[in-house]
Amino acid sequence: MSHIFPRHTAMQLPRAVKGDGCYIIDQNGKRYLDASGGAAVSCLGHSNEAVRDAIKAQVDRIAFAHTGFFTSEPAEELADLLASKAPENLDRVYLVSGGSEATEAAIKLARQYHVEKGDVRRSRIIARLQSYHGNTLGSLAAGGNMWRREPFEPLLVDMSHIDPCYAYRHKREEESIEDYGMRAANALEEEILRVGPETVAAFIAEPVVGATMGAVPPVPGYLRRIREICDTYGVLLILDEVMCGMGRTGYLFACEADKVTPDILCMAKGLGAGYQPIGAMMCSSEIYSAIENGSGFFQHGHTYVGHPTAAAAALAVFKQLSAAETMPAVNIASQKLFAALRARFGDHPHIGDIRGRGLFIGLELVWNRETKEPFVPALKLNALVKKHAFTNGLVCYPMGGTIDGKHGDHILLAPPFIIEDQQIEEIVNRLDVALKVSLEEAGMP
Repeated sequence: MSHIFPRHTAMQLPRAVKGDGCYIIDQNGKRYLDASGGAAVSCLGHSNEAVRDAIKAQVDRIAFAHTGFFTSEPAEELADLLASKAPENLDRVYLVSGGSEATEAAIKLARQYHVEKGDVRRSRIIARLQSYHGNTLGSLAAGGNMWRREPFEPLLVDMSHIDPCYAYRHKREEESIEDYGMRAANALEEEILRVGPETVAAFIAEPVVGATMGAVPPVPGYLRRIREICDTYGVLLILDEVMCGMGRTGYLFACEADKVTPDILCMAKGLGAGYQPIGAMMCSSEIYSAIENGSGFFQHGHTYVGHPTAAAAALAVFKQLSAAETMPAVNIASQKLFAALRARFGDHPHIGDIRGRGLFIGLELVWNRETKEPFVPALKLNALVKKHAFTNGLVCYPMGGTIDGKHGDHILLAPPFIIEDQQIEEIVNRLDVALKVSLEEAGMP
């Protein structure tokens, strides 16, 4: 009997015992092609020698030193390298242990920034429906993932939520894509004016929405208009790149595709590539200066922030991600995977949309392709796809509630950046089988 508290008490999971490139091997020797990188984490695969060596070398020097007393060489070097590659004016790095910690820190920093400036009324955070920003209470309050929020609603801080940028569902037939983008972005201005600009501290959004909607990128001009609105009303822009950043979209930082620089940027997942738990929050020099010239103390912190061994792993990862050849390779693999998915599923009667950026791709499942009507939630089609794909040796990331937290199903793919042509073919073939079996089990032809 296991004493592990699992994510679901009915789950009987195989034991992962070895990693081999894009594959995970269980205790029985079965190989699973990791087509989602876990949860868009394992960008370098499961057996990267340079990262493993960096971890071992750091443990031999010093594994841990509390940041209340010391800084460390790998943390300093990682921060320097991140700042040198980040969008303009993001030059301070706060290292944490994961994505929820990064967004939690960002929300608290946004509030403290305004307090340090004497703008104490600014406490409201505005976010978007169908977003996901983490599972701590603060990050969960910011998130718009309704089924995750529901049990804890009485504990959550009141935050505003506007509609996401979701052209497949929300663009009107008579609108151009640009006009839709302006309308979607202007919802932020409307909400700021509704609650009072003097009360709003920050707006937080994923540049490309990940798990909750399935790799939905913004339409052209949307994020630039969001940036203008934030600047107009003195609202900080927080971009959550925990899932979509670190090269996942074919850009080292996801916001680069839209030519937008946030005031605060959050990252995790791909930063450590699964080799150590780590995340980071970056902020502008203006925000840092407000703290430095005010109280001098960011009222936040956890025991393992800036962990030297985690930083050493992330440094080895980031050196590979920022190498000149990496992003071009991601984009080439992206083109091949998109082409293979569209060739196989582009006319599929139950796949309404194939979208995403880079190696961050979503397939939205629909009951009726013409009307975009979703499957009824009771079928739990996303769970069936996950089950049958896994049985067939494919790890993918299906989710439900794509449209409004209850209705809609999608499949998220986020394979390692080292994926090869043969593995692209494997993903498409195994996903095809899983989808066919799942639809049959759900009573669909």
